[in-house]
Amino acid sequence: MNLLNHLIARIDIDGPLSLADYMAECLLNPKYGYYSTRDPLGASGDFITAPEISQMFGELIGLCLAQTWLDQGSPAPFTLAELGPGRGTLMADMLRATRAVPGFHDALDLHLVEASPALRQLQSETLKDYAPNWHDGIETLPQQPLFAVANEFFDALPVRQFLRDGIGWRERRVGLSDGALSFGLGPIVEQSALSHRINDTQDGDLVELCEAAAPISGAISERIAAHGGTALIIDYGDWRSLGDTLQALRNHAPCDPLEASGMADLTTHVDFETLCVAAESAGCAFSRLTPQGVFLERLGITDRARALAAALQGDALKNLIAAHRRLTHPDEMGNLFKVLGLYPATATPPPGLQS
Repeated sequence: MNLLNHLIARIDIDGPLSLADYMAECLLNPKYGYYSTRDPLGASGDFITAPEISQMFGELIGLCLAQTWLDQGSPAPFTLAELGPGRGTLMADMLRATRAVPGFHDALDLHLVEASPALRQLQSETLKDYAPNWHDGIETLPQQPLFAVANEFFDALPVRQFLRDGIGWRERRVGLSDGALSFGLGPIVEQSALSHRINDTQDGDLVELCEAAAPISGAISERIAAHGGTALIIDYGDWRSLGDTLQALRNHAPCDPLEASGMADLTTHVDFETLCVAAESAGCAFSRLTPQGVFLERLGITDRARALAAALQGDALKNLIAAHRRLTHPDEMGNLFKVLGLYPATATPPPGLQS
């Protein structure tokens, strides 16, 4: 038995799957899922994230959160959390950069939201000096001030896809054709969750709906509104979803999302409007959506790069220059990735962001 056989058997019994169900099986199936069975990051994996590109990214994120903590009166204790921590690289860089901030490490409780046993093991090794606490979801984080980061977390949440047909919608589903997985469309139905999209779409437009995003954003925002703190959400996407953004990566190259089920990373672009509406409903403020390059430049990444460059030469210097460009340049990650800050309605946005 493998994941493909499991999917075929499930479709034979239950009928075509929503894209969300297909993504959940591919990514999180306990026995065959992509994140459940491997380390997907780095040169030997399938993709690379900003923390793996350069230490500068995590250092600046950590100092941003520490300055926000100071601005809010240095609450103690507080939760320092990461959603989807990968190998723990980002958090390790954050903790190293904030070591000299008076009182910050003494006051923090470290919490990681991670569903993958394989990645939890890597995180435990990377962060062995900090005694992290792990959670399957947001709900079990402590009820105290929350300072959190979610880098490329929301893009991996399962989504449903709907094709507009008149004033109704047809759901895109994964079924079988000649024994192989294939996409198809369900019947026309009304979707109350998409009623606000009738005015900005037309027949044939495809819209993605991530039903898990709002509850997660809401749970984070409730803690921040009640106890203080901030959350930095960094991901690719835009204010409102439109079009098919599903992509699969294997060995650092695009592949067919229906091929190699469970052996490729599946992601979609984040609909940041959904996160903001949930935050506002929970009484939390949110910043303007800001390109990653602009955010990092405001935090001083160029000055940090120059300081590191002073001690480098040859290939090490070339790699540093390339990393700075990849993180900030508009033609690379600088514009594709966006940053959203959540913070108490009575406070100011985190450094690098504007209200």
